[in-house]
Amino acid sequence: MKILKKTILVSLLLMGTMSHAQIWKKLGKKAEKAAERTIERRVERETEKSTNRTLDTLIEAPKKSKREKRGNRKKNRDKEFSIGGTSSDSENSSNTKSRPQVHSNFDFKAGDVVLFEDNFSKDNIGDFPAEWDTNGSGEIVMIDGEKWFRLANKSMFLPMTSQKLPENYTIDFDLLTTGLDNKTSSQAMLTLFLSNNNKYDKGKNWCMVELSPCQFIDSRGSIEKVNNGSREMRNEIDKDYRNSIKGASKISIEVNKTRMRVWLNENKIVDTPRLVPDGITNFKIGTRGLRDDRNFDEIHINNFRIAKTGQDHRSKLLTEGKLSTNAILFNTGSATIKSGSEAILKEVGEAMQSVPDMRILIIGHTDSDGNLVKNQKLSEERAKSVRSALVTKFGINSARIQTEGKGASNPIADNSSATGKEQNRRVEFLKL
Repeated sequence: MKILKKTILVSLLLMGTMSHAQIWKKLGKKAEKAAERTIERRVERETEKSTNRTLDTLIEAPKKSKREKRGNRKKNRDKEFSIGGTSSDSENSSNTKSRPQVHSNFDFKAGDVVLFEDNFSKDNIGDFPAEWDTNGSGEIVMIDGEKWFRLANKSMFLPMTSQKLPENYTIDFDLLTTGLDNKTSSQAMLTLFLSNNNKYDKGKNWCMVELSPCQFIDSRGSIEKVNNGSREMRNEIDKDYRNSIKGASKISIEVNKTRMRVWLNENKIVDTPRLVPDGITNFKIGTRGLRDDRNFDEIHINNFRIAKTGQDHRSKLLTEGKLSTNAILFNTGSATIKSGSEAILKEVGEAMQSVPDMRILIIGHTDSDGNLVKNQKLSEERAKSVRSALVTKFGINSARIQTEGKGASNPIADNSSATGKEQNRRVEFLKL
């Protein structure tokens, strides 16, 4: 009996254990499925969050304030139009590959018929230059062994020439600013005037290009046109040229009837097709807004030149066999060719390249100032310098070019006047 009871008890325990195991097995499967569903729901939620964040970034990016937008537009504009480079150039170099690169050729061509020229070499230090007039003040100063004309503040400066400006002409000069700093006023201006009179006022018909030497903000200056006393045009020069106007630079101006172009250090900053009104006869330089302390905001000019344009030198040499020009410039008392002579040299070089068997004679001429023997030698050396330039820059065989100097022995104008002397300082090309 006892054995039977034990047997039944053992059987019941075994059945309970098996049933319990099956229950746990079923529970384990359910738990596993529940866990899988939980994981799936979690993955779905995280995926949805990530997708939403991405879409928010692409579609609903945070909006910038108007001030931030203006600031960004200003920064981008300054980077695009900066002349002379800024500190941001290197910081943004990694982005330059993705942006198109803009190139603008320096196509200024100095005129060949000189109307007025002055390098102040004959003026005394401390004097106002003899060939200029003003309603203010100015003086000749010596800087690094070279004479410069210092322009005083609040003044108008006129080159004294009897010749009126033609329809097509160029004006170019060296500019030197010293003492510019963060206190240079945003109202400080160097103004280039074209006017219908040779007086100190602007006149009834005039136009101007204002350049600011201000350094602490990108004060761009402006252009303006007035016709018969009424303003027809005024606009800002939308370029940052602070780096270029500080220190030594070069101003180049070309006028073709109503069109006026201005370059600063071979970078074009103005090109306006209808800026010049009718009746323009004179050029003037104005100053304003400069500090009167001699250690600050000083503006100097040198190697000033006005010349008429319009001749095709290449065709003239090929068809007429003779070309005389004042457009090849030399340092005073030297045979070194100055910047601004490239255009005429290029035309002569291209003419010789187009006719491979053409031979020419280059003749140098001087005015009557100075020693006759020295002038003779200087004219010979200048002719040789022109030949050297044609050989080195345009690959012309030196055997095709002869040189000669005539000093002051063959003038074409009166050496008693400054205008006559300018015409006598020339280079001739003769086809042999």
